[in-house]
Amino acid sequence: MSQLSSKTSKKSSEHPFIRLLKYGHHYNQLILQATTCSILNKIFDLAPPALIGAAVDVVVQKKDSLIAHMGIVDIPSQLLALSLVSAVIWGLESIFEYAFARLWRNLAQNIQHDLRLDAYSHLQELELAFFEERSTGGLMSILSDDINQLERFLDGGANEVLQVTTTVLIIGGAFFYLAPSVAGMAILPMPFILWGSIAFQSRLAPRYATVREKVSLLNGQLSNNLSGITTIKSFTTEAYEKKRIEIESNRYRQSNRHAIALSAAFVPLIRIAVFAGFIAILYLGGIETVAGRLSVGAYSVMVFLTQRLLWPLTRLGETLDQYQRAMASTNRVLDLLDTPIEIHSGHLTLPQSDLSSTNGTSSKIRGEIELHDVTFAYKDRHPVVKELSLLIPAGKTIAIVGATGSGKSTLVKLLMRLYEIQSGKITLDGIDIRELQLKDLRSCIGWVSQDVFLFHGSVLENIAYGSFDASADRIVEAAKIAEAHDFIEQLPQGYDTIVGERGQKLSGGQRQRLAIARAVLRNPPILILDEATSAVDNETEAAIQKSLERITANRTTIAIAHRLSTIRNADRIYVMERGHLVEQGQHEELVAQQGIYADLWNLQIGQLS
Repeated sequence: MSQLSSKTSKKSSEHPFIRLLKYGHHYNQLILQATTCSILNKIFDLAPPALIGAAVDVVVQKKDSLIAHMGIVDIPSQLLALSLVSAVIWGLESIFEYAFARLWRNLAQNIQHDLRLDAYSHLQELELAFFEERSTGGLMSILSDDINQLERFLDGGANEVLQVTTTVLIIGGAFFYLAPSVAGMAILPMPFILWGSIAFQSRLAPRYATVREKVSLLNGQLSNNLSGITTIKSFTTEAYEKKRIEIESNRYRQSNRHAIALSAAFVPLIRIAVFAGFIAILYLGGIETVAGRLSVGAYSVMVFLTQRLLWPLTRLGETLDQYQRAMASTNRVLDLLDTPIEIHSGHLTLPQSDLSSTNGTSSKIRGEIELHDVTFAYKDRHPVVKELSLLIPAGKTIAIVGATGSGKSTLVKLLMRLYEIQSGKITLDGIDIRELQLKDLRSCIGWVSQDVFLFHGSVLENIAYGSFDASADRIVEAAKIAEAHDFIEQLPQGYDTIVGERGQKLSGGQRQRLAIARAVLRNPPILILDEATSAVDNETEAAIQKSLERITANRTTIAIAHRLSTIRNADRIYVMERGHLVEQGQHEELVAQQGIYADLWNLQIGQLS
């Protein structure tokens, strides 16, 4: 654990560009190809000023031109040769432009795809506590906006950096070759430009990190509000929520404005520096040409090259802006990828179940669960479960009851290793569940939660979720057992009806019956019913209870309930209070004890009477 944390800290201290290169090392060949095409494209793109200079040289010098010295004396032939060379250069420039555009864009798409999949896959491996401390909107901002920001830079910004660098090197070399005495003055601004770029970069980095943080908070608030739109409408708090979004959006706008104030100053300063070089070429080069120490053609080339140098450098500010945004996003995405996984899968496998029927489990897993002095506490809170020991016999139905906050639902999450216990041991068929592969452990448990989650899709798809190869007959059979078939048949498109996001088109009772059908279809050796009938009416509850007798046969069943009437026939009832097991026995025994269970039972009878 400590090694993972230190490793994460070390990676986070590295420059984001280095971290990105390390992440995308398997694309090194593609990066090399794209880089080569970008450089070659810029080389051929800078050739026209040389061709213009050669043409001026032909017109002025005629048979004494540079081309004439190569053996082509006739002037029309010299111009024809220049035209043919121009055609080749233009063709090669176009070819390499197509090549680098395609290569860089494909690279951007590939890295974007890999990062999103890796980040999402890593998120799925993280424990529930991680999600409780972060907003869904903030995580969505990383998976979507931050990764897209990086893709935008790779799509065009990386090529721009390479081409600006190539331009400076080639034009600088040409200046020193054509007129060494003038080149020094022309190139003099370059170190100041590079120094200024680095200085701007270091000052922009923290500003764009703040921008990414603010947009994450804004997305988190938007996501939260859209999820709670029904509550917002019912409490008529639209104006209040609009004001909260306005505040977050304004903070994002202000952080962007802070970054823009600096980034916008970059281009004018670059222009001033480049203008100094242009004046040096225009004036000193002209003096040299008039004095006969520099040819007219060479002077023309230098003037044109200075212009070619001017515009790319003015775009450097925009490129730098893209780069800093991308690096801020890169840090956020890679920091997520470097988040250590707290709950690790074990190495032992469980025997596979035969899921051919919903009439009962034929799994080789017996389903005996035992807790040995288990203690668990949520982060920075008092223990919810304290030194708890209890036995859940294989194939039996046991119930866990208690007041809200007594640790009932937490116990279920510990069984599935959604959280990790602080001390003690939980065994399944005598095996410590920490030694089992997480996939095997969770696959042998069917969990029907009181907080039912349905995916946007059809009724059939939601019942078959997790049992994707189930036949239509098995799905219908599971729906009938869960008392869901009749209402499904009455829906507009039956089993093909779209339930909406989180199943919002269905009632709470309908959603819960689909969740029960989903668990029945999975046919697990262990079934957990966490308030599974809390959202259904009394008539439906009675029907489901009758079906549950069939569902729970020969299967280890753990039922958590506030309605004690639903668990009175359990083989054993455990009563919890503040994380401790305080009573246990069958319904009649617990009522006779006149303890906590009896009080709860009498209270519910009084409410029902």
